[in-house]
Amino acid sequence: MDFSVWPASNRTWAEVADTAVAAERDGWHGVWFADHFMPNVAGTVDADDPVLEVWSVLSGLAAVTSRVRLGPLVTSVTYRHPAVLAKIASTTDQISGGRVVLGIGAGWQVNEHEAYGLELGDVPTRSDRLEEAAAILRSLLHEPRTTLVSEFFTVVDAPNEPKSAGSPLPLLVAGKGERRTLRTAARHADEWNGWCRPDEMIAKRAVLARHCEAAGRDVADLRCSTQAFVCFTDGSAPPSEFLAATTGRPTLVGTADQIVEQVAAHADAGADELIVPEWLWDDPAERADHLARFGAEIMSAFTG
Repeated sequence: MDFSVWPASNRTWAEVADTAVAAERDGWHGVWFADHFMPNVAGTVDADDPVLEVWSVLSGLAAVTSRVRLGPLVTSVTYRHPAVLAKIASTTDQISGGRVVLGIGAGWQVNEHEAYGLELGDVPTRSDRLEEAAAILRSLLHEPRTTLVSEFFTVVDAPNEPKSAGSPLPLLVAGKGERRTLRTAARHADEWNGWCRPDEMIAKRAVLARHCEAAGRDVADLRCSTQAFVCFTDGSAPPSEFLAATTGRPTLVGTADQIVEQVAAHADAGADELIVPEWLWDDPAERADHLARFGAEIMSAFTG
């Protein structure tokens, strides 16, 4: 299993860069970053809190790292026309020397769509738009020219050069919708991501396998990833703040040995990559210590 870190979007650039450089040094596989323009206002979160723009960050990380994979988790297809997005991702991949993964999703954050005048639409609309964007992106990343005239996007004999710095740039589709999103992933993606506990991962992969079969593909050819928050308890109960902040999200909680067992369950369920959000460790020193401990005590059990 591979392990990647997910810095929070409200960190300073210096903090994000420090985390990425440390991750590369300590053997992490990749660094992911969210694509949002403002906070999803809830509770004590201020709509004016800073949020870094993802592709600017990834381009910077491409220049200050040399090994880790880099990608958005994920870019909403409502934010940028797919032809523009393909050009951005391919250029960032050139800077990185072939380490970029293009992660896309249907979009969900209502307040930023309203604030920036971006059309979101209902769930069926979002699913239709994602399907069209994935088809265009797949073609632009692989083919010399792309033509597609559809409801949401139009490209006519469109080139995308230069493409990836190495093999074709991987396309990741994120989301857990069984009827549409997993079908889009099966048709067009190289990778699929969903916030899944092990039992849910097993169930979603079964659905994904059926869609892959219908599309003439093998589900084993799609790399699968998930996320989980981490809390080392060393035998004590997890803090109430952690429990409140992670309600409804997959977590890894317990002693190091217990967390190793929980990670193994994710691997057994079919997850090829586990992504660790560092969002709950606001102090830079504490954040660095926790990520280093995860690398030394958890990752080492799987990577040797």
